[in-house]
Amino acid sequence: MIIVEPLISPFVFTFIIVPLLIFGARICDMSLDTLRVIFMSKGIKYLPPFIGFFEVIIWLVAIGQVMNNLTNVVCYIAYGAGFATGTFIGMAIEEKLSLGLTSVRIITKKDPAELIQYLRAHDYGVTSINGEGGTGPVKMVFTIIKRKDLAHVVSMIKVYNPNAFYSVEEVKSVAEGVFPERPSSGIFGWFYFLRRNQVRK
Repeated sequence: MIIVEPLISPFVFTFIIVPLLIFGARICDMSLDTLRVIFMSKGIKYLPPFIGFFEVIIWLVAIGQVMNNLTNVVCYIAYGAGFATGTFIGMAIEEKLSLGLTSVRIITKKDPAELIQYLRAHDYGVTSINGEGGTGPVKMVFTIIKRKDLAHVVSMIKVYNPNAFYSVEEVKSVAEGVFPERPSSGIFGWFYFLRRNQVRK
Protein backbone atom coordinates (compact mmCIF):
# COMPACT_ATOMS: atom_id res chain seq x y z
CA MET A 1 0.00 0.00 0.00
CA ILE A 2 1.38 3.39 -1.04
CA ILE A 3 0.84 6.26 1.36
CA VAL A 4 0.88 9.69 -0.26
CA GLU A 5 2.04 12.48 2.02
CA PRO A 6 0.03 15.71 1.71
CA LEU A 7 1.93 18.60 0.17
CA ILE A 8 0.78 20.90 2.97
CA SER A 9 0.54 19.67 6.54
CA PRO A 10 -2.72 20.27 8.48
CA PHE A 11 -0.83 22.54 10.89
CA VAL A 12 0.47 24.79 8.10
CA PHE A 13 -2.94 24.92 6.43
CA THR A 14 -4.83 25.72 9.66
CA PHE A 15 -2.45 28.21 11.24
CA ILE A 16 -0.81 29.84 8.20
CA ILE A 17 -2.74 29.37 4.94
CA VAL A 18 -6.25 29.98 6.31
CA PRO A 19 -5.26 33.08 8.37
CA LEU A 20 -3.45 34.51 5.34
CA LEU A 21 -6.56 33.97 3.20
CA ILE A 22 -8.69 35.73 5.83
CA PHE A 23 -6.17 38.55 6.11
CA GLY A 24 -6.09 39.06 2.33
CA ALA A 25 -9.88 38.92 2.02
CA ARG A 26 -10.34 41.51 4.76
CA ILE A 27 -7.81 43.82 3.13
CA CYS A 28 -9.77 43.62 -0.12
CA ASP A 29 -13.23 44.10 1.34
CA MET A 30 -12.23 46.89 3.74
CA SER A 31 -10.39 48.74 0.99
CA LEU A 32 -13.54 48.53 -1.12
CA ASP A 33 -15.69 49.56 1.86
CA THR A 34 -13.57 52.63 2.52
CA LEU A 35 -13.71 53.65 -1.14
CA ARG A 36 -17.47 53.03 -1.27
CA VAL A 37 -18.12 55.33 1.69
CA ILE A 38 -15.81 58.01 0.30
CA PHE A 39 -17.49 57.88 -3.11
CA MET A 40 -20.89 58.22 -1.44
CA SER A 41 -19.68 61.27 0.49
CA LYS A 42 -18.45 62.79 -2.79
CA GLY A 43 -21.91 62.47 -4.32
CA ILE A 44 -20.99 59.72 -6.81
CA LYS A 45 -24.11 57.56 -7.16
CA TYR A 46 -23.16 54.79 -9.56
CA LEU A 47 -19.90 53.35 -8.22
CA PRO A 48 -20.86 52.59 -4.56
CA PRO A 49 -23.51 49.90 -5.40
CA PHE A 50 -21.10 48.23 -7.84
CA ILE A 51 -18.30 48.23 -5.26
CA GLY A 52 -20.66 47.06 -2.52
CA PHE A 53 -21.60 43.95 -4.53
CA PHE A 54 -18.02 42.67 -4.59
CA GLU A 55 -17.31 43.92 -1.08
CA VAL A 56 -20.03 41.83 0.56
CA ILE A 57 -19.07 38.69 -1.39
CA ILE A 58 -15.46 38.96 -0.23
CA TRP A 59 -16.65 39.63 3.33
CA LEU A 60 -18.79 36.47 3.26
CA VAL A 61 -15.76 34.44 2.22
CA ALA A 62 -13.69 35.88 5.08
CA ILE A 63 -16.35 35.49 7.78
CA GLY A 64 -17.11 31.98 6.54
CA GLN A 65 -13.52 30.94 7.11
CA VAL A 66 -13.57 32.47 10.59
CA MET A 67 -16.77 30.59 11.47
CA ASN A 68 -15.20 27.35 10.25
CA ASN A 69 -12.20 27.93 12.53
CA LEU A 70 -13.74 29.26 15.73
CA THR A 71 -11.06 27.65 17.90
CA ASN A 72 -8.21 29.12 15.86
CA VAL A 73 -7.05 32.33 17.57
CA VAL A 74 -4.75 33.15 14.66
CA CYS A 75 -7.83 33.56 12.44
CA TYR A 76 -9.20 36.23 14.78
CA ILE A 77 -5.91 38.09 14.70
CA ALA A 78 -5.78 37.86 10.90
CA TYR A 79 -9.36 39.13 10.67
CA GLY A 80 -8.62 42.18 12.82
CA ALA A 81 -5.29 42.88 11.13
CA GLY A 82 -6.93 42.67 7.71
CA PHE A 83 -9.64 45.11 8.82
CA ALA A 84 -7.08 47.68 9.97
CA THR A 85 -4.78 47.24 6.96
CA GLY A 86 -7.67 47.38 4.50
CA THR A 87 -8.93 50.64 5.99
CA PHE A 88 -5.47 52.19 5.71
CA ILE A 89 -5.03 51.01 2.11
CA GLY A 90 -8.48 52.30 1.14
CA MET A 91 -7.64 55.74 2.52
CA ALA A 92 -4.28 55.71 0.72
CA ILE A 93 -5.97 54.87 -2.57
CA GLU A 94 -8.55 57.62 -2.09
CA GLU A 95 -5.79 60.12 -1.31
CA LYS A 96 -3.97 59.04 -4.46
CA LEU A 97 -7.12 59.53 -6.52
CA SER A 98 -7.71 63.00 -4.99
CA LEU A 99 -11.39 62.97 -5.89
CA GLY A 100 -13.79 65.82 -5.35
CA LEU A 101 -13.69 69.57 -4.94
CA THR A 102 -12.12 71.76 -2.27
CA SER A 103 -12.82 75.31 -1.17
CA VAL A 104 -9.80 77.44 -0.30
CA ARG A 105 -10.36 80.62 1.73
CA ILE A 106 -7.43 83.03 1.98
CA ILE A 107 -7.30 86.01 4.37
CA THR A 108 -4.35 88.34 4.06
CA LYS A 109 -3.28 91.87 4.95
CA LYS A 110 -0.92 91.98 1.98
CA ASP A 111 -2.36 92.89 -1.40
CA PRO A 112 -3.18 89.51 -3.06
CA ALA A 113 -3.32 90.98 -6.58
CA GLU A 114 -0.37 88.89 -7.83
CA LEU A 115 -1.82 85.71 -6.37
CA ILE A 116 -5.24 86.43 -7.88
CA GLN A 117 -3.66 87.20 -11.23
CA TYR A 118 -1.70 83.93 -11.15
CA LEU A 119 -4.75 81.86 -10.24
CA ARG A 120 -6.91 83.44 -12.92
CA ALA A 121 -4.13 83.04 -15.49
CA HIS A 122 -4.24 79.31 -14.74
CA ASP A 123 -8.04 79.18 -15.15
CA TYR A 124 -9.01 79.03 -11.48
CA GLY A 125 -12.19 80.83 -10.53
CA VAL A 126 -11.40 83.46 -7.91
CA THR A 127 -13.60 85.80 -5.86
CA SER A 128 -12.08 88.54 -3.67
CA ILE A 129 -13.73 90.88 -1.20
CA ASN A 130 -12.63 93.40 1.40
CA GLY A 131 -12.99 92.46 5.05
CA GLU A 132 -12.23 93.59 8.56
CA GLY A 133 -9.96 91.44 10.69
CA GLY A 134 -9.01 91.58 14.32
CA THR A 135 -6.14 93.95 13.62
CA GLY A 136 -7.50 95.95 10.72
CA PRO A 137 -8.53 95.71 7.06
CA VAL A 138 -7.88 92.45 5.23
CA LYS A 139 -8.49 91.02 1.81
CA MET A 140 -10.44 87.77 1.49
CA VAL A 141 -9.93 85.50 -1.51
CA PHE A 142 -12.11 82.49 -2.29
CA THR A 143 -11.59 79.76 -4.85
CA ILE A 144 -13.03 76.29 -5.41
CA ILE A 145 -10.60 73.87 -6.99
CA LYS A 146 -10.20 70.21 -7.76
CA ARG A 147 -8.67 68.44 -4.82
CA LYS A 148 -5.79 67.18 -6.95
CA ASP A 149 -4.80 70.83 -7.50
CA LEU A 150 -4.72 71.69 -3.77
CA ALA A 151 -0.98 71.19 -3.26
CA HIS A 152 -0.22 73.45 -6.21
CA VAL A 153 -2.56 76.22 -5.04
CA VAL A 154 -1.23 76.10 -1.47
CA SER A 155 2.33 76.34 -2.75
CA MET A 156 1.39 79.46 -4.72
CA ILE A 157 -0.21 81.00 -1.63
CA LYS A 158 3.07 80.52 0.21
CA VAL A 159 5.01 82.07 -2.67
CA TYR A 160 2.88 85.19 -3.17
CA ASN A 161 1.43 85.67 0.35
CA PRO A 162 3.56 83.62 2.77
CA ASN A 163 1.96 85.13 5.90
CA ALA A 164 -1.63 84.69 4.72
CA PHE A 165 -4.14 82.71 6.73
CA TYR A 166 -5.91 80.09 4.66
CA SER A 167 -8.42 77.34 5.33
CA VAL A 168 -9.45 74.34 3.25
CA GLU A 169 -12.92 72.81 3.24
CA GLU A 170 -14.42 69.95 1.31
CA VAL A 171 -17.16 70.81 -1.20
CA LYS A 172 -19.77 68.20 -2.09
CA SER A 173 -21.18 69.87 -5.19
CA VAL A 174 -21.03 73.07 -7.20
CA ALA A 175 -22.79 74.63 -10.17
CA GLU A 176 -21.36 76.84 -12.89
CA GLY A 177 -17.80 76.84 -11.56
CA VAL A 178 -14.56 77.78 -13.36
CA PHE A 179 -11.92 75.06 -13.35
CA PRO A 180 -8.78 74.34 -15.37
CA GLU A 181 -9.59 71.90 -18.16
CA ARG A 182 -6.94 69.22 -17.98
CA PRO A 183 -7.60 65.83 -19.54
CA SER A 184 -7.43 63.11 -16.89
CA SER A 185 -4.92 60.40 -17.63
CA GLY A 186 -4.14 57.03 -16.16
CA ILE A 187 -6.23 54.13 -14.98
CA PHE A 188 -8.41 56.28 -12.70
CA GLY A 189 -9.15 59.02 -15.22
CA TRP A 190 -12.75 57.90 -15.66
CA PHE A 191 -13.46 58.66 -11.98
CA TYR A 192 -13.11 62.34 -12.78
CA PHE A 193 -15.49 61.94 -15.71
CA LEU A 194 -18.11 60.41 -13.40
CA ARG A 195 -17.57 63.11 -10.78
CA ARG A 196 -17.83 65.92 -13.34
CA ASN A 197 -21.08 64.55 -14.75
CA GLN A 198 -22.48 64.18 -11.24
CA VAL A 199 -21.71 67.83 -10.42
CA ARG A 200 -23.48 69.07 -13.55
CA LYS A 201 -26.74 67.29 -12.72
